[in-house]
Amino acid sequence: MTNLNHNPQKPSQLSGNSTSAHIKSTDRAIVVGVGLKKEALVEIKENLLELEELVDAAGGEVVGSVIQVLPSWNPATLIGTGKVEEIAEMVRDSGATLIVMDHQLSGVQQRNLQQIVKVRVVDRNQLILDIFALRAQTFEGKLQVELAQLLDQMPRMVGAWMESLSRQGGGIGTRGPGETALENDRRRIRERVAIIKEKLESVRKNRSQHRQSRRRNEIPSFALIGYTNTGKSSLLNKLTGSQVMAKNQVFATLDPTTRKIFLPDAPPAVVTDTVGFIRKLPTQLIEAFKATLEESAEADVLLHIVDLSSPNMERQTEVVDELIKEFNWSDKKIIHVFNKCDVAPLDRQFRVKAYPRVFVSALTGQGIDQLKQLMAQVVTEMQTDVQLYFPRTEEYKIFDLSRDAQILRKETATEGTVCYTQLTASLLNRWREYIVK
Repeated sequence: MTNLNHNPQKPSQLSGNSTSAHIKSTDRAIVVGVGLKKEALVEIKENLLELEELVDAAGGEVVGSVIQVLPSWNPATLIGTGKVEEIAEMVRDSGATLIVMDHQLSGVQQRNLQQIVKVRVVDRNQLILDIFALRAQTFEGKLQVELAQLLDQMPRMVGAWMESLSRQGGGIGTRGPGETALENDRRRIRERVAIIKEKLESVRKNRSQHRQSRRRNEIPSFALIGYTNTGKSSLLNKLTGSQVMAKNQVFATLDPTTRKIFLPDAPPAVVTDTVGFIRKLPTQLIEAFKATLEESAEADVLLHIVDLSSPNMERQTEVVDELIKEFNWSDKKIIHVFNKCDVAPLDRQFRVKAYPRVFVSALTGQGIDQLKQLMAQVVTEMQTDVQLYFPRTEEYKIFDLSRDAQILRKETATEGTVCYTQLTASLLNRWREYIVK
């Protein structure tokens, strides 16, 4: 996690622009909802409520909120000058130490706002990156967050050393030391970005080898996707009997976790829990978390987890559906899993139109058996009914077959044994010499 105080020794602090949104537990924040007149006011308000949740998740305390709807953005401060003065007054009255804007700020806008309101100003992207930095536990997760922070910081860099005298040499036909320092900072960031990308590529290759191993063994794979804090990790625990950390907070899970699951009347499969989605997901995060998202891209089936109890259920579902299209996952099989049905209003189920679907509660276990049946059904649809004949001298291979697939029935023949089972395309090739034509 990067501190807001300027430290020229850290790449994430270069140029003194304080682009990391390190919210301390003592921070008192005013959140600012912004939008254009062409946007629906209800969505601007929903985004603002979500921003308040993000501030809470980062450890801050919301002490005030304000909304402004504009015909167009102000290039100097994003919002109108009158609204900026109003916010400055709110800061003085409330003792706020931080302003959080629900829209991405340029480096110039951020600097200008801070000079007027006299406290730190961060935007939604920086706040989300800050939460990711708080949550990152593994080597890969920390690398991904640092990469996202650096990619976010580079376009914000507007001047070296907080407008110090180092820029005074920059006249016509000259290049002042301030500009040189800024260029050096950018070069150091680019070098660090290249190093991190190289390390992440190594992690990606390692994970790819694991996926190829699963493909060779033709293990069906499921990926849990959905809006943040819909209960994906809790559902993974309920399905697989594992003890993955699950908390009622946004972005509790950053690193992909894969566990084996045993389905009724179907071969063993694996389920992977991945990072949750959110509105206005920073593009830098998508870039940094490509290796993580590949786990979902390579899965045979997606389990889209929806919080049935959320009043914003429809909008959250739309956000995930849009990202599914953006990631080119639309051709995958998708099972819609509506979680938290134990606390959701009963009539909410009648508003659901997605298929195939199942209503579950990861907390109570309600609907989990139905979900497993549906998952098994999908796996079965990926398989072909076959008969295999094993001569008496090779009946020992029936044990190997039972490890690859469920043997539905066995019949004793005069010179061996006939097994009835279901095989995937890869397994059909592996056992082709024993298949009865």
